[in-house]
Amino acid sequence: MNFKTGSREEPEINLIAFIDVLLVVLIFLMLSTTYSKFTELELRLPVADSDPQKERPRQLLVTVGSEGAYSINAAPVAGRSPEELAGAMLAAAGIDHETVLVVQADANARHQSVITVLEAARRAGLRHVTFAAQPSARAAKR
Repeated sequence: MNFKTGSREEPEINLIAFIDVLLVVLIFLMLSTTYSKFTELELRLPVADSDPQKERPRQLLVTVGSEGAYSINAAPVAGRSPEELAGAMLAAAGIDHETVLVVQADANARHQSVITVLEAARRAGLRHVTFAAQPSARAAKR
């Protein structure tokens, strides 16, 4: 019997094929992934006969969604309490208390959600408040 006790060759792992497969999988995932763009709250404003909106240099737009979600100048607000909303308003308006607060509430928004915005504005010291409305068909014909 002849038993060899010579040197053994170490097995080789071919990493090039492994990297090629990973790159193909990565490219497949990149191409097949859908990138969803987060949009602002979709609103259906109440209808009212109103004057055209004036452009104000210092305005703060607070949007109230039908589910009670808030956003300030198109940036979503995490909390729903007046304290959190007032803090976000102060951060957006700075120390300028002459900023005009424009409340843009969905037609199906709860009354309490709008009152929460008004309470937050009072706590933030914002004195000028206006409401946004969609012009009626009669007003649009003028």
